[in-house]
Amino acid sequence: MAVKEIEVRTLSGESTTITVSPETTINDLKHLLKLSFAPATSSPNFHLFFKGTKLNLQCKVSSLAFQSGEFFVLIPFTKKNKPQVENPSFSNDASAASSFADSTYSDMMQEFSYLRDNSRKFSEGNNNNSNGHGDDDDDSFKSRRIQGGNIDKDERNEGHPYDLLWNVLRSSDRDLFEEKNCEKFVEVLQSMNCLSSPYSGKCMLLSEAIFRTSDDHASCLCPTWLRGLVEAFALLSILWAFLQLQTERMTTSRLKQVLGHLEKFGVGICMEDIEHLSVLCPKVVYFVNNDMEPKNFSNALVITHSSTKEADKFASKLEAGKTCRSLSKIFNLMKKWESSFKTSLWETIKLLMSKKNYENLLSFSLEDLLLFVKKGDYVLERNEAKRARRSSSSASNSHSVKRRCHDTSQLLPSEMVEHLRKSIGSDGQMVHVEKIGARKGSYVEIPNELSDKSKSALKSIGINKLYSHQAESIMASLSGKNVVVATMTSSGKSVCYNLPVLEALSHNLSSCALYLFPTKALAQDQLRALLTLTNGFDCGINIGVYDGDTSQKERTWLRENARLLITNPDMLHMAILPLHRQFSRILSNLSFVVIDEAHAYKGAFGCHTALILRRLRRLCSHVYGSDPSFVFCTATSSNPREHCMELANLSTLELIEKDGSPSSEKFFVLWNPVLPLRTELDKSEFGIDGRNASDKSLSPISEVSHLFAEMVQHGLRCIAFCKSRKLCELVLCYTREILEEVAPHHVNSICAYRAGYVSEDRRRIESEFFGGKLCGIAATNALELGIDVGHIDVTLHLGFPGSIASLWQQAGRSGRRERSSLAVYVAFEGPLDQYFMKFPQKLFCGPIECCHIDAQNQQVLEQHLVCAALEHPLSLLYDEKYFGSGLSKAINALKNRGYLTSNPSNDSLSKIWSYMGHEKRPSRSISIRAIEAERYIVIDKQLNETLEEIEESRAFFQVYEGAVYLHQGRTYLVKDLDLSRKIAYCEKAVMDYYTKTRDYTDIHIVGGKIAYPARVSKDQLPKTTAQANPCSVTTTWFGFCRIRRGSNQVLDTVDLSLPRYSYESQAVWISVPQSLKIIVEKKYSFRAGLHAACHAVLHVVPL
Repeated sequence: MAVKEIEVRTLSGESTTITVSPETTINDLKHLLKLSFAPATSSPNFHLFFKGTKLNLQCKVSSLAFQSGEFFVLIPFTKKNKPQVENPSFSNDASAASSFADSTYSDMMQEFSYLRDNSRKFSEGNNNNSNGHGDDDDDSFKSRRIQGGNIDKDERNEGHPYDLLWNVLRSSDRDLFEEKNCEKFVEVLQSMNCLSSPYSGKCMLLSEAIFRTSDDHASCLCPTWLRGLVEAFALLSILWAFLQLQTERMTTSRLKQVLGHLEKFGVGICMEDIEHLSVLCPKVVYFVNNDMEPKNFSNALVITHSSTKEADKFASKLEAGKTCRSLSKIFNLMKKWESSFKTSLWETIKLLMSKKNYENLLSFSLEDLLLFVKKGDYVLERNEAKRARRSSSSASNSHSVKRRCHDTSQLLPSEMVEHLRKSIGSDGQMVHVEKIGARKGSYVEIPNELSDKSKSALKSIGINKLYSHQAESIMASLSGKNVVVATMTSSGKSVCYNLPVLEALSHNLSSCALYLFPTKALAQDQLRALLTLTNGFDCGINIGVYDGDTSQKERTWLRENARLLITNPDMLHMAILPLHRQFSRILSNLSFVVIDEAHAYKGAFGCHTALILRRLRRLCSHVYGSDPSFVFCTATSSNPREHCMELANLSTLELIEKDGSPSSEKFFVLWNPVLPLRTELDKSEFGIDGRNASDKSLSPISEVSHLFAEMVQHGLRCIAFCKSRKLCELVLCYTREILEEVAPHHVNSICAYRAGYVSEDRRRIESEFFGGKLCGIAATNALELGIDVGHIDVTLHLGFPGSIASLWQQAGRSGRRERSSLAVYVAFEGPLDQYFMKFPQKLFCGPIECCHIDAQNQQVLEQHLVCAALEHPLSLLYDEKYFGSGLSKAINALKNRGYLTSNPSNDSLSKIWSYMGHEKRPSRSISIRAIEAERYIVIDKQLNETLEEIEESRAFFQVYEGAVYLHQGRTYLVKDLDLSRKIAYCEKAVMDYYTKTRDYTDIHIVGGKIAYPARVSKDQLPKTTAQANPCSVTTTWFGFCRIRRGSNQVLDTVDLSLPRYSYESQAVWISVPQSLKIIVEKKYSFRAGLHAACHAVLHVVPL
């Protein structure tokens, strides 16, 4: 680490030079000067100036541009005395003084952690001070602590562990286990073996003993076994602090090594004693496996299970990437843990004595205490005790008391509804519960027309009968019909296409099939299901996934050998159709095209996919002479037949919509956090205490986090659906914080799943969720589609997902395999969410939206005609049936722009149009999902691992120098942003604030006007003034804010200099008459009104 030598001068000519870290703040520097520079020590108040400017206390040394010969100036000042007002809330002045002294002492120690690497430089710097007291730092340091009000603490030897560590760091070898230091270590342990109060320092047993000892001078009544426990904890705490200063992790192998060494000095603590600590105080002492992330247990003293070899690996890994904690933070943690340990242990002891009617601690043993804890009775007892203590607290705190449930008993979804109503939903958030009854299945025998291989394959996966819609669909497909299966989620639709495809491929050994899925995750999931099913077929059917994650070697093998190719529309567009000659074997023998989750193909993505499928059918017909049958599957659409016919340009399509599958009972809860929030705000208006109105516990994000934690701790597998990537990370972060308190063993059983993660992480999460290692996932709509992740009991929905169809699609993920399920829709404050909270039947009885695509969109059509011309020359005579009546107009437009050229034929119908553009692969410049090719890579600087890839358009909202970046619920600080290489480097960090960009977006509508006089007939109003025009969108980032978590207080703002991001798009806009603008501006802000109207339209349009 680089260091800075800073010269500080006074107006009277005295000076000193001090060596500090670049990250040192001015506040920390002032504390150091008070310790080592006489003018600072003698001046109770002073400012530091640099180049005539007074320095802010939070300013860092690294932010100042030092030149040779420049220095700080120390200028004392006198504070004006303010009149003293007695505060009745603080009756214990000594306690307040002690607390202040502790805080000051902690601040002074902050920078001393830097001495671990630079003790000699620091000592030299102090010895050169003009006050000449460099050798007396340690003694003066102690004296200041005593003067600050810590005399009692020093008298009871509580300062010894800190002094021990301080002296070790000051020594030349800095070795805690050197003989002299070991002897001191043993002395400290022996002085800390009493269960003393963290506040008074007196023995807790002596203070609250039922009997009175005859010895008036007794200072401790702890039995031997209790002294041993307290001594073991003291050892653990000091060892942890020392290892932290060495940037080492506490491991079992390291602990055993230390205990063996201390045994030579008479210390009788063993590993069993340490394990007893974790049983008695699991929130303070916690053992984890070597593959778990200790950061999740930031409030616990973590010990990692590992062998000696693993310990070396961890130590080196930590050393390579971890920055050393400051002494002040380490000492504060030690104090916090000591307080938690002693308080928790004493509460447990008192509960046991009360439960068993023991008179004193001599009446029972350590084994009795351990047995009491392991039986679990004490958890309920402790919770009851806590409730009793809190029952007298004010009404403003009543909401937060309910927020924590420590019970971990298993609950069914129906039981969970009542549990929530009585616990965290007792403020009336549960505004509606819709009970959706179970449905019996309609079963039929496996058709005799199927081969024995197919029947055997079905039986191998436990299917002896088919649902009625499965049998109907299979027979229709085998007869050569195009089919769409439109049944509910979890109705076994994959059998509807897998069985006829495998049947056809097993009969004709040349036949091939193409499967299209909208996501990579769904493709991988269906590959697993297919491989299981094909085990029942004797003939070899080579199957594989061909997508962006497939290696070049695998791609070559699949092109040459695969008979069933699983891919997505993107890959079909980018890599298969432009290089169709490489796939000639598959396309020549293509019998089936399967399109699952057809409802996902709507809007712009659906429009692009429709033209890609037309290009596929055209090549199959014109070049390879094949005519494949289509099988579509969809779950949530009001127009499945019309939609799928338009999607693939089919003239006939058979609809299978009578669902024969059984469905389980489902409880659908509408949860409105806004109601209690409004109540508190109303109370505040009328002078009633409304402090909870600003409590984050009332926010929808916090509410869904509490619900998530409830589901996991009560054994219900859960997916929490969030509308954005950031919401996913926040929900995961908050839920882990809750679980750390109520069920720490579940902290690592939840994670996030969203776009942007590298493929290896996505596959691992899918596998762990399916395998049961994970109990819950916070996900975007990436898990909305039908990927099988095992049985799900509960789905949580943070905000309306945009359509009723999407909500039901998400809710359908729970309750598979005929088990009851629960869905909870948590509302935001927006008008659409509140509309459904107020009128639930609009949600449950209203129609599901239709799926719409416009395959004749001229702009999209022209893009795909360029690609089609490259694949095979265009002809008006033969290709109008694929591309529609707009083909001629589009070809002329492309000819004029230099993309197409034709043969010299005079007959326009017989002309052949060939591609002549400059791009070798025009498909690469067409993004069918509006996803940019340019991405920023986020790298963990400590581990040198890629965390995420972020699209360029959203990158600067998440990563910039100083940004707090979230990944898997953990916080990272972005240290560097390399704009040229598009790489963001970050490091793990624990911060009490988050960051938010300051930005604005300009939308320029080509040829449009913002406001103009309305031309409206007096007799009739127009249906709409909405228009659609091309537009240019430009986003500018000019700074960011640091905002404190919880209070949302803006700590500071920082300027940014980042490149703008622009793109071309299509805008739908509504013109506002000039006359209306004039009227509005008389009383209101016109721009604010436009903004409000925009939000209203956005919320109403989905309806």
